[in-house]
Amino acid sequence: MNIATNPADGGIDWAEKRYLIIDDFVGIRQLLRESLRNLGAKHIDQASSGGEAMVLLAKTRYDVVLCDYNLGDGKNGQQVLEEARIRNLMLPSSVWLMVSAEKSVESVMGAAEHQPDAYIIKPITEGVLLTRLNRVWVKKQIFRDIDQAFADKDYLRAARLCEEQVAHNPLHAIDLLRMKATMLLKAGETAQAGAVYEQVLQEREYNWARCGLGKIRMADGDPEAARLMFQAVIADNRFYIDAFDQLAQSFQLQGKTEEAFDVWQKAAKLSPNSVPRQRALGQTALKLGNIPVAERAFRKCIEIGEFSVRKTVDAYLGLARVCGQKNDTKEAIRLLNAAVHQFGGDQVTLRAKITEGLVYHESGDFRRARKSGDELEAMLADETRQRPDTESCLDMASLLFAVGVKEAPVNLLRYVTRNNHDNAVLLDDVQKIFDRARMSDEGAELIKEARLEASEMMNRGVLLWKTGKLAEAIEWMRTARRALPHNMRILFNSAQIIISALQQNGYERELADEAIGVLMHVDAIAPGQQRFAQLMEQLAMLAPVSGVVAAAAASEYEAANGPVPESTRYTSQ
Repeated sequence: MNIATNPADGGIDWAEKRYLIIDDFVGIRQLLRESLRNLGAKHIDQASSGGEAMVLLAKTRYDVVLCDYNLGDGKNGQQVLEEARIRNLMLPSSVWLMVSAEKSVESVMGAAEHQPDAYIIKPITEGVLLTRLNRVWVKKQIFRDIDQAFADKDYLRAARLCEEQVAHNPLHAIDLLRMKATMLLKAGETAQAGAVYEQVLQEREYNWARCGLGKIRMADGDPEAARLMFQAVIADNRFYIDAFDQLAQSFQLQGKTEEAFDVWQKAAKLSPNSVPRQRALGQTALKLGNIPVAERAFRKCIEIGEFSVRKTVDAYLGLARVCGQKNDTKEAIRLLNAAVHQFGGDQVTLRAKITEGLVYHESGDFRRARKSGDELEAMLADETRQRPDTESCLDMASLLFAVGVKEAPVNLLRYVTRNNHDNAVLLDDVQKIFDRARMSDEGAELIKEARLEASEMMNRGVLLWKTGKLAEAIEWMRTARRALPHNMRILFNSAQIIISALQQNGYERELADEAIGVLMHVDAIAPGQQRFAQLMEQLAMLAPVSGVVAAAAASEYEAANGPVPESTRYTSQ
């Protein structure tokens, strides 16, 4: 009997929706297909592997996905879900049900980290399937517009929509408040987010709300208060993985590397199939000189990253450093060649060459280390090459000083300082590099001068803006962005000046796209900035069709440029 429109189903018509079944066993696919047909489904696609599923997801926007956790060789269900989320291959209203015979904590937690709408243990009856679909679908429709605003990076609008829905859907009030607080955090509105968490905690001690308050304490510069909150959450629920990750970061902010290392180890044991977590563990272990743990973490990171969208060159570079410290330079060089081959691009080539020099230097082969330094100097002299990211600049400067080069690392550190002229933590790291090179006084003077240069460059654009010379201000800020492409204040002021021109002279798509590009670059370098959300909101209000044009421009920018890889980000505090 076709039960697609049975009143007991809440009136949901399952017949015309599009379905995708992902399972490596043909028999299971057939059983799930028959179950869906009994619900009235007409449009059902099937995939027998993670790779095949990604091809279908890229072509069709499905209403419902039923995905097995274990898919044989290649991507597993967790990695398919992860990539679908990151590449925005799902509609905001789409339902993702993770299906598996796996009951282990490792498997369930690994999948749950990427937020399926439900996790169903096999065997599945039609009654269980229908109940889960109805429950999740109703909830997804409530969050549909909110999810769309989130996808458009219009976090303030998403927060307002959550508040509006609370009045209409009191049964989902807690979930809506949680989403509202999350959106406010992403918008940098920590005080408002904190008020929402406090409101929720007056009703019940939700761990997610306590964890949210801990994140706010960290954002407000109080990592010790945050630590106490995260530890309390873990004491209450030893499987709350986000609290472990946040606790490790709170220790790192306090300079307590050993404590952070202990937490990363526990978190990686609890949920080991996370590329970012294994990378963090490996990098922390390497910093402490714990070579065995660093090696295991980086090897695990490479293994689980092989079919993941989060696959990172950091694991290869980190493992190469480990091999160098074990005096296995042959294996280190093999890993660096593999990194260049698999990831490609000037930045990876540059970072591999920096790591090569460090490997040789740390293993005592100073002749080859110097040769690597000479090659890096030549790369820096090539004006057609993009400047390296901040962390690579610091590593390169340290290596070049170590092999006896002076002018090139000084210029690198001047560039870093000008791009981060108001980041006290980073400038302290720059000074330490000068100190190790026995150039403390020169370093202090350079930092002072570079900070002044950056301030003057920014202030000139702002002065032109304030005196009404908008066209000149926009052009000057373009020059400033070319000179200092990672300076947050210059980037924000550049976008603000463009928005002011749009407000004064009327909407112009080309200028709006330029502002979107600047803001998307900011969001890639340092996510969660309050001013980012505010300026995106202003652009959305200016767009001719209620923010649609601004949202489309953002999507086009990401499609053309892609997100900046995590391994190249340096978050400015």
